Amino acid sequence: MAANVETLAISAPPFQLDNSPSMTRSPLIGSAPKTPARSPFTKLDPQDDWLPITESRNGNMYYSAFHTLSSGIGVPALALPLAFSVLGWAWGIVCLSAVFVWQLYTLWLLVQLHESEDGTRYSRYLRLSMAAFGEKKGKLLALFPIMYLSGGTCVTLIMIGGGAMKMIFEILCNDTCDITPPSTVEWYLVFICCAIILAQLPNLNSIARVSLIGAITAIGYCTLIWVLSITKSRPPGVSYEPVKTGSELARACGVLNAVGIVAFAFRGHNVVLEIQGTMPSSRQKPSRQPMWKGVKFAYLVIAMCLFPLAIGGYWAYGNSIPANEGILSALYKYHLRGTSKVVLGLASVLIVINSLSSFQIYAMLVFDNLESRYTCSKHKPCPRWLRTALRIFFGCLAFFISIALPFLPSLAGLIEGIALPITLAYPCLMWILIKKPAKYTAMWCINGVLGVSGMVLSVLIVGAAIWSIVTIGVEVHFFKPE
Repeated sequence: MAANVETLAISAPPFQLDNSPSMTRSPLIGSAPKTPARSPFTKLDPQDDWLPITESRNGNMYYSAFHTLSSGIGVPALALPLAFSVLGWAWGIVCLSAVFVWQLYTLWLLVQLHESEDGTRYSRYLRLSMAAFGEKKGKLLALFPIMYLSGGTCVTLIMIGGGAMKMIFEILCNDTCDITPPSTVEWYLVFICCAIILAQLPNLNSIARVSLIGAITAIGYCTLIWVLSITKSRPPGVSYEPVKTGSELARACGVLNAVGIVAFAFRGHNVVLEIQGTMPSSRQKPSRQPMWKGVKFAYLVIAMCLFPLAIGGYWAYGNSIPANEGILSALYKYHLRGTSKVVLGLASVLIVINSLSSFQIYAMLVFDNLESRYTCSKHKPCPRWLRTALRIFFGCLAFFISIALPFLPSLAGLIEGIALPITLAYPCLMWILIKKPAKYTAMWCINGVLGVSGMVLSVLIVGAAIWSIVTIGVEVHFFKPE
């Protein structure tokens, strides 16, 4: 038996295996290799050849840039001017800059932690968490946030994409059409059908072109919206004084909610290890090198989108941004009549395409988890019919949740506050636990301070979100999407 499997080098405990695809297959498996032979430096899990994240190992820095851009820019960024209306010019820019640098640093940490000194690759965030904190504690800390940031994001994208489709119909048709407009549920159904069709692409590398389209459309609608906003006349009575209402506690919670909006504008940390897991790696050419090049380019573009969006949007609307809304709602409110329908429709079309593209990346994590249950129990890859069935099942489940819980976005501050350590805290703490830098060295102090600060910030934002829900309330209506 040992002679038959000598091409597989597995030395880590089961919970520490990276689920990376092997570059050569055991004769026991009996199928041809999908990718070139790999350096013995890498420790491998043979089941990774069967899973959608790691079955293809042909990624490069361009693919990483496409995936990072598509997953890193989203509609939540359109709420940045709302955060500035609470924080003001100075603190708004300081907060946005600090969070950008902070999350870029934690992203660098994750890229470095992807490969351990002994060659073990952690191609899934949960595996890295379990390796750092221990199997039980790692699952406890990371499982729910990761589930929300993948499956929950897909549900939110259905609402965003379906709502944008509805907006396109209303803009183009207006009152001139004689047909009965489709309901919100029907638009959600149209969106998820398109998403399920795209989801039949087999693995993460196969959706690189989809991610490229998603990245282009994300850049397009962000740029289009802030350019339109600053070129139109500002609403009368625009003020740039930070909004101050209620008691001191209310103001403090308002500031924390604004900081939360800024922090939630940056996303994608839960998929960065998976993206890096699609790349080949060896001791001479570790995957962190092309991955970090792609990430640096992607975040340069993200900064060029989000900073003008926040600063330009706040300059254009000031405190006139609609409550609990973003710059797109302000654009429709103040400039609907003076803006071409084609331009407004184009913005919504770009949002739909970006939502469909982002759905594929975040859903791939769910598909990978579902298929791993099968491969672990059956010790063979999922047949094509089962892979298709699982993806249709998840699409239907996400569609059902989007209809059953239409108030879910109202709880986003609370849930995303719980998930915030995935971005700002855990990478720093995992670096200390895995790399074990000497106490009181620069890296030990920096990561310790940032890790603890990220946990404290998460607790404060969750507390502020709970306070807002209790005092303002949430309109709960099941199966009635608007």
